[in-house]
Amino acid sequence: VQLQASGGGLVQAGGSLRLSCAASRRTSSNNGMGWFRQAPGTEREFVAAIDWRGGNTLYADSVEGRFTISREYAKSTVYLQMNNLNTEDTAVYYCASGRSSTISRNTDYYNYWGKGTQVTVSS
Repeated sequence: VQLQASGGGLVQAGGSLRLSCAASRRTSSNNGMGWFRQAPGTEREFVAAIDWRGGNTLYADSVEGRFTISREYAKSTVYLQMNNLNTEDTAVYYCASGRSSTISRNTDYYNYWGKGTQVTVSS
């Protein structure tokens, strides 16, 4: 599986962006998908996850209520709608495919990773 993340860019605080993650082929219908981010000098952190079939979702507390993860099964694509962005959201965002149906905050659960897309929020 190859994953390609896109949609990053420069946005002012309070603005919105939508990230996309396209898979090279359909993953198993039971694979969870996740978004992570990494700011300079920090560890990669969990942002959001979604079950590929059931639509069950999980969010980091820092983005709950502002970000929405969704998926379009027919296009093998996962989205991350990010609203009300603030400077602390600045990071490289990565999408990842999980090992099974369970969605997880743990990076070790994900075995395929896409190249990141930069999100920069200016004050």
